[in-house]
Amino acid sequence: MRRVQLPGRIVGLASIAAAFAFTACREAEAPPIDDSGPVAGWDHAAGDRGGQRYSPLTQIDRANVVHLEEAWRFESGDVTPTTSLQVTPILVGSHLVFCTPRDQVLAIDAETGAEVWRFDPKVDLDGVYNPVCRGVAHLELTPAAPSASSEPAAADAAPSAPAADPAVCRSRIFSGTLDARLIALDAETGRPCPDFGEGGTVDLKHGIGETRPGEYTVTSPPLVIDQLVVTGAWVTDGQRVDAPGGVIRAFDARTGSLVWAWDPVPDDRTPVTASDIALGKTFTRGTANAWTLLSADEERGLVFVPTGNAAPDHYGGERHGLDAFASSVVALDAKTGERRWHFQTVHHDLWDYDIASQPVLYDHPRDGTKIPAVAQATKMGHLFLLDRTTGEPLFPVEERPVPQGGVAEGEFVSPTQPFPTLPPPLHPHSLPPEDVWGLTPIDRAECRKLVASLRNEGIFTPPSLKGTVVFPGLGGGVNWGALSIDPAANTLVVNSMNNPFIVRTIARENAKDIDPQDLVGVQPNEGTPYVTLRAPLLSSWGMPCTPPPWGKLTSIDLATGQIRWQVPLGNLRELAPAFGQFFEWGTPNQGGPIQTAGGLVFIGATMDRTFRAFDAETGKVLWETLLPTSAHATPMTYRVRPDGRQFVVIAAGGHFPLG
Repeated sequence: MRRVQLPGRIVGLASIAAAFAFTACREAEAPPIDDSGPVAGWDHAAGDRGGQRYSPLTQIDRANVVHLEEAWRFESGDVTPTTSLQVTPILVGSHLVFCTPRDQVLAIDAETGAEVWRFDPKVDLDGVYNPVCRGVAHLELTPAAPSASSEPAAADAAPSAPAADPAVCRSRIFSGTLDARLIALDAETGRPCPDFGEGGTVDLKHGIGETRPGEYTVTSPPLVIDQLVVTGAWVTDGQRVDAPGGVIRAFDARTGSLVWAWDPVPDDRTPVTASDIALGKTFTRGTANAWTLLSADEERGLVFVPTGNAAPDHYGGERHGLDAFASSVVALDAKTGERRWHFQTVHHDLWDYDIASQPVLYDHPRDGTKIPAVAQATKMGHLFLLDRTTGEPLFPVEERPVPQGGVAEGEFVSPTQPFPTLPPPLHPHSLPPEDVWGLTPIDRAECRKLVASLRNEGIFTPPSLKGTVVFPGLGGGVNWGALSIDPAANTLVVNSMNNPFIVRTIARENAKDIDPQDLVGVQPNEGTPYVTLRAPLLSSWGMPCTPPPWGKLTSIDLATGQIRWQVPLGNLRELAPAFGQFFEWGTPNQGGPIQTAGGLVFIGATMDRTFRAFDAETGKVLWETLLPTSAHATPMTYRVRPDGRQFVVIAAGGHFPLG
């Protein structure tokens, strides 16, 4: 394993996918169960198109999970000091297929970990802050429809091109790249599909207009539905008013041609369509993008889009209504891209509370019936449970007054924000002075002095010239790891974190000495009179100013909306060995949980290098193991053969922004 020396400690940076398999004596302890068929796999990055992150496999259960041991380990070798490994593999036949932080796509034997094929798109990383790829998508093409024409060819007609081999690229892997390409590969060989786009590639910058290096990238897997490939893109936060637009596009899975586009402009403006792009137009700039995973309901023909912020993130005085569908879950018609409904989780978002989590589809239990539903987790720690066909809340949502005033000239603040009444919030809504924390009296006093110097009026206190405590912080709450749902038990499990930020608005003429290249701490907001500064709320010791736990895992009863159990997630035994061994305080976390029919919740996500299995009924840790480095990815589980072992796989390769 390669190691890179960073200030303060040694951090392992090898890209590792470590698989842990149940190896107890099957005859004595776990008779084989016939879990054969497609449900035994994991064919989408979130388990299925609806994002449930659930497996019906039962070979590994509460009784025998303690016997899990490492079966194999694969190292990709695609490593830099700034990469983050957040990928979840998918199972395609007998292969695991996944991408590396710099968009190499690999297939490995799902039972041995041996490499089968590798494709390197040789991405241009100019300007990319944090190379990351969360997964790929797979689709079996349906047979091509015969030509509608039955007229014989003219005698002097030019000879037609030879017919494509129907066996080539019938099974396709789709991957987006950091330099904004959509690539189709043959799932058997890893070679580009020649009939897709130009030699297997579609240029996603086409129709976007002017972009800067690293500003427009794809970091999450595409969505496949009805022989279409649907994708959004990451647009770098807070750079400028005229940032590239957040259009959602669907491409023909066979040819790569653009089928439809949803240009997220308000209803009083004319959106740019796929036909307009063919005529040379450009999608509307500055609109809300969708950088995380999308979901789909094939039966109802719906695509669910979790949107981010309109540009820029913390100053909305120049958006002019372009945030009408920002920080929302949006249902689109899968065939046309037309909007069916949307539900906005934050009005006129000034806090970077974009929806980072995939919408998760499930059937909501109520009065002996099942309501098609979607669960949307947010950075505020709010869980919105919505009717999947209409977008109406399944539990009441209240519009409550929020703090006003004190904002920069030209800005405004929404007078109210939506608050779900159930489930209860996963994150506190305020940080009163008496709760400001410190490990010692010295840093506690320092934190209290710092907080007292800032605006601190609870959730949705707007960014200000004075500086504002943004609580929850801009990372969450809940981030891209999303949540998991056990459809049999009607339980939802989600991880969250408690890490506030400071956000300060500065007049541009007073910000001449600020380095605009610091993408985390500084947002230049070009086209506005202001620059935004952002920083975590920490003491000079680097300790949080908020009380632990700093990371939690929560289980919720979907029928009642009530919390079943809640436990700290993560520890400080390695990060702070002098005292961390005595406390279960949780850590910031990135990555998500899965649930299984064996009654287990598997999750990495924490900063302590630990992969854990929890009892889904009680929240008790039943098994844990140390990995070579932290695992900020969502695990997956599968069984290739009916008589084979069940595997649990997680990618462990660190997380650059978390250090």
